[in-house]
Amino acid sequence: MNSTVIGNISRFVLLMAAQILVFNKMELFGYTAFPYILYILLFPVNGNKAVLLITAFFLGLTQDIFLNTSGPHAAACVCLAYFRPAFFRFSFGISYEYQTIRINDRLTPERFSFILISVVTHHLILYLLELLRFTLIIDTLIRTVATTVFTLILSITIIYLIKPGKQ
Repeated sequence: MNSTVIGNISRFVLLMAAQILVFNKMELFGYTAFPYILYILLFPVNGNKAVLLITAFFLGLTQDIFLNTSGPHAAACVCLAYFRPAFFRFSFGISYEYQTIRINDRLTPERFSFILISVVTHHLILYLLELLRFTLIIDTLIRTVATTVFTLILSITIIYLIKPGKQ
């Protein structure tokens, strides 16, 4: 196996372990952060799209199993993985595939917009599927905004804590 595959497997395991053991138990004003989606955001740009969709499903399914929910995390993760190329195109321009984009480099407006759009999309889909009522749209939007802020802060902190040093 090459280093990219080993890195992706270790990122999957570490982020899920951290989510299950730490972040699922940590609340801020009753809202939980979901930094496990960093696996999808940090997946290589030119990586295999089918592998990303399959692993995103298992990422969300694992979270659903541990939270005893009926699948909203799996659906939200697969949607995020599916829309990720469009978010890259929106944030970095049409030639993003030919550039060497690394999300864990210094924070630029393009990287921040990519992370923000991705987190908002994931959380909005998650809470729409979780609540399943259009009459609770205000509650859905409040939950989405609150968890997005919490997840953004944690995700950006995690990205820069695991950022490899300059060589």
